[in-house]
Amino acid sequence: MSGRRILVAMSGGVDSSVAAALLVQQGYDVVGATMKTFCYSGAQAHSKTCCGLDGITDARRVADTLGIPHYVFDVEEDFTRDVIDDFVSEYARGRTPNPCVRCNSNTKFPELMERGRLLGCHGIASGHYVRIDHSNPSAPALYRGIDASKDQSYFLWALPPEMLPLLHFPLGDLTKTQVRAQARALGLVTADKPESQEICFVPTGNYRDLLEKRLATRHPALEPGLIVTRDGTVLGEHSGYANFTVGQRKGLGGGFGQPLYVIEIRADSREVVVGTAEEGASGGVEIGEVNWLTTPPPVDSPLRVQLRYRASAVQATMHSTGGRVVLSFDEPQRAVTPGQSAVFFEGERVLGGGRIERALVSSEAC
Repeated sequence: MSGRRILVAMSGGVDSSVAAALLVQQGYDVVGATMKTFCYSGAQAHSKTCCGLDGITDARRVADTLGIPHYVFDVEEDFTRDVIDDFVSEYARGRTPNPCVRCNSNTKFPELMERGRLLGCHGIASGHYVRIDHSNPSAPALYRGIDASKDQSYFLWALPPEMLPLLHFPLGDLTKTQVRAQARALGLVTADKPESQEICFVPTGNYRDLLEKRLATRHPALEPGLIVTRDGTVLGEHSGYANFTVGQRKGLGGGFGQPLYVIEIRADSREVVVGTAEEGASGGVEIGEVNWLTTPPPVDSPLRVQLRYRASAVQATMHSTGGRVVLSFDEPQRAVTPGQSAVFFEGERVLGGGRIERALVSSEAC
C-alpha cells in the first residue's frame, strides 16, 4: 500500500493512536486529524474529555512519535447544528437521542472525507471496533468488531453507503487488551490513558445542565408534571420529563408495591407514564430515518435488531423497507425507546438502521 494516503481521525485516545500506528506499519502514507468540536470552550471541565484540549495535545504527541503530519479541523459550527441542537431537540420532545450516531454520520466522517479529499487522501480511518470487508469492491460490508465488549457497529448504521469503499477500521480484529499492548510496545503516550465515559459536550455528566442553558426559560421539558399510570391514575410529580427515559426505574420514588418503570413520555401533557415490566413490553417497533448499507432484505424477512448500545440483538420480522420500517419481535421487548437507534443485522453484518419512532403493541406489530 506504499504511497496510498489515508487520513486518520485521532481523538487523543489509545484506540485512534493505535489505528494510526497500524496503518503506518502497513505502509500507508498516514495523515492524522483531530476534530475541534464544542468541547474547546476553555473551561477546565472540558480539557480532560476525549475531544478536549488534552486530546489535541496527546494526538499531536502520538503523531510526532509516528512521524506523521497532524492537523486540527474546526468543525464546531457543524457539530453544534447536527449533534448538540439535535440532542437538545430530542429531549425537548420527550425522546432519548444517540449523539454519537449523529456525530459519526453527520459531522465526523463527512468532514474527514472532505478534508481528506483536499489533502489528496485515498481513504479515511478511525479507531472504531468494527470490521469492514473490501473483498467485493462494489459492495463493501460492515461487520461487528471481534471484541464483543467493545463492538461499536451500533453507532455507524447511518453512514452514507457510498462512503464504505473508502473506510478503514484497523482495530476491528483486535481486542482492547491487544490494542493497549500494542500502544505500550510502541511507547505511545496514550497507552494507559483512561477511557472517557461522559458525552463529550456534557463534561459535568448531567445533560440537564446543557438543556437548561439551551432551552427557553420555563421550557415544558424542565417544568414539573405528573407521574401517572397508563389508565391515568396519578402517582406523584416530577421536576421535568427530560429527566426520564423509557425503561428507567430510578427516580420514580417508592411505595408502589411492585417495581415500576417509565413506559412512555407524553411531552404534550408533561406526563411520565409508568407501569410494570409487562406493561412496558412491546410487540414491535416503528423505525424512521432508515439508512441501508446494503440492499434491503425483502418484506417479511427475518433479521436481528439491536435496540440499545449494550443490548443484545433480538429476532424480528420486517414488514416494510421504505423510509419507515415496521418490525414485529419474536418475543416482546422492554424499553423500546423513541429516539434511540435500531440497528439491523444479518449474523455479524450490519445491514442498516434507523431511529426508533414508537413502540408498538402486539396488534399493531402484526
